[in-house]
Formats: sequence, structure tokens, C-alpha cells
Amino acid sequence: MDFSGSVDIAAPRQSVWDFLMDFEAVATCGPGVEHVTRVDDTHAQVTARLGVGFITTRFTLDLELGDVDAPERAEIKGHGDAPGNQVEGRAEMRLSGPAEGPTRLDWQASVEIFGHLAGLGGRLIDSTANRLIGQAFECIQARLAVAPTPRPAAAEAGPTA
Repeated sequence: MDFSGSVDIAAPRQSVWDFLMDFEAVATCGPGVEHVTRVDDTHAQVTARLGVGFITTRFTLDLELGDVDAPERAEIKGHGDAPGNQVEGRAEMRLSGPAEGPTRLDWQASVEIFGHLAGLGGRLIDSTANRLIGQAFECIQARLAVAPTPRPAAAEAGPTA
């Protein structure tokens, strides 16, 4: 299965990059993520609970941050297991826009599922994946959104003596 999209984030590019390169921070926006163990700067192990249709299972995923061109492009690949299931995936993201933001995040991912979940059918898996991806990006946007800088209150014009 292949997925791709773009999202605009109201934050400086470096802030978006720093958040996305932090396994623990990104995990807070991953629906179903229960636990993250950072192995080193480029590897992590993630435990996530995933429900598709009537099947809910817990995956253990090994993630590896691959080709990185900071603060513009990165690749990540992963593989994982759950009882009766396996998953393999690879994703790439590209950041663009002015350094001060907003930042545009273009992404693409390819995922292969083997086992019981694969037997559920592409439409059910696609709709579930798209819902979870949408939730993750909404969370990322909310976490990184820069609040507008308040303007100083203008002095009220009043009678002068």
C-alpha cells in the first residue's frame, strides 16, 4: 500500500524538523502508540496497538532513521511483528517553505502487511490507515502551531487636558 500527502504546519522549519526527528515526541502523536524505547539517535523500538475492523493487535516495531538531509529531508524504515502478522514500511518526508514558517511537509510512505490483517482487504486497511494518518498530522499541527504574537494594546484616544 502506498500513501502520500502534504500538510502545512504553522511553525518554523527548524521546530518542525526537531519535533519530527525526536522519536518520543512524534510518538505522542501516533494513535495507538503505547511505548517508545530509543535505542540510539537513529533507532527506536515502538509498541503500538492497532485495530483494523474487528481485529486489534499489538505490534512491536523496529524503526531506523535512514538518509537525512537536515532540516529538509529524511527517510525512515521499519519492520514489526504481532501475533500472526508482520509489517514492513518505508517513509520519506520533505520540509519546505520559509525558515520562519509556515512549513510545508510533503510525505510518502509504502507499507506491506502480512498475516491476518492482510486478509481483511485493502479498502478496510486503507480507510483505517488514512484515519490514523490524519489524526497523527492533526496532532503534529496542534503541537507545533505558533500562536500569533499579541499586539500591544493601542493607547485609547481620549480627551486631552
